[in-house]
Amino acid sequence: MKKIFLYISIFLIAAEKIDAQGCVAIRGTGMSNCMHRADSSNKGGWSLNLNYRYFRSFRHFVGTVEQKQRVEQGTEVINYTNTIDISVTKTIDRFWSFSLDVPVLSNGRSSLYEHGGKSRHSTHSFGLGDIRFTAYRWLIDPAKAVKGNIQAGLGIKLPTGDYKYQDFFYVNDSTNILGPVDQSIQLGDGGLGFSTELNGYYNFSYRLSAYGNFYYLFNPREQNGTSTSRGSAPSATSIRYGSSTMSVPDQMLLRGGASYKFGNFNAAAGIRYERLPAHDLIGGSSGFRRPGWILSAEPGLSYQFKKFNAYAAVPVALKRSRIQSVPDRVRTQITKVYAQGDAAFADYSINVGFTYKL
Repeated sequence: MKKIFLYISIFLIAAEKIDAQGCVAIRGTGMSNCMHRADSSNKGGWSLNLNYRYFRSFRHFVGTVEQKQRVEQGTEVINYTNTIDISVTKTIDRFWSFSLDVPVLSNGRSSLYEHGGKSRHSTHSFGLGDIRFTAYRWLIDPAKAVKGNIQAGLGIKLPTGDYKYQDFFYVNDSTNILGPVDQSIQLGDGGLGFSTELNGYYNFSYRLSAYGNFYYLFNPREQNGTSTSRGSAPSATSIRYGSSTMSVPDQMLLRGGASYKFGNFNAAAGIRYERLPAHDLIGGSSGFRRPGWILSAEPGLSYQFKKFNAYAAVPVALKRSRIQSVPDRVRTQITKVYAQGDAAFADYSINVGFTYKL
């Protein structure tokens, strides 16, 4: 396979912003990282990637147990997320590349409990998300690594997304309260973050290849000061258990699978694991968050034109879990009654996009 912008595609994995899948924040990526080989030349240049992601979350989980009664009773929270990531990559030589990602988000959240509990209403957010800048280096000389290679990345995430975005919450037909929207549809997390990653591939033959990705975002800031009370005064309970303000959580992604080339098409099938931990590796972990993880099957398909690569991927959830948060544990210790909140997850997400060499 000729130079199919693999050095472009790999940057999509690192450059795309952190998204939210329902109530658990996860990382949004397409499938164009299913690489065949790195570029062995020293030619530099620019490339552009546009990625669109959509999902609808509505299935509530406590641990790995789905709360099916929420849908049956019509009390489920429904999140709609639309994200466009605009990524620009500068290739310096066969070792080094740099990528800048600018995300734009449009989110909606429909619920009863946030609006008095008797009728369903919605809140929305729209705008710029958290911008990311990442530097990459192939660990093995691409001119010598014929079968496979590993690429390391180090990035910085800027708190450019509005993490205090507000909308009106319904009280009654004559009264609405302006307050911060739920954490799951905020445009940013309010933290200066640092990302590390490893991206690799191995070619078994001209057609068959394996790929893998590891990504971890460190968010040292503990809380961002945004209230969780939706425009009202925080409750004594939320203050007592430490959930009255939003936390700034770490995030992790693991992916692996295989791809097969036929003509200009490349079909991929893999496993995707995304996690928002209850405890950060650097800094404190108090404040409100809905930690959890998602294990998905990730099929995808791409088509290579001369200077244009189009792709689509649809990760389908296999298992979902909302784990115990720090405020849950504090509540358990104080009340001596085990506490664990819930979170809403999507059944699948849709990722479509293209890369273009400028």
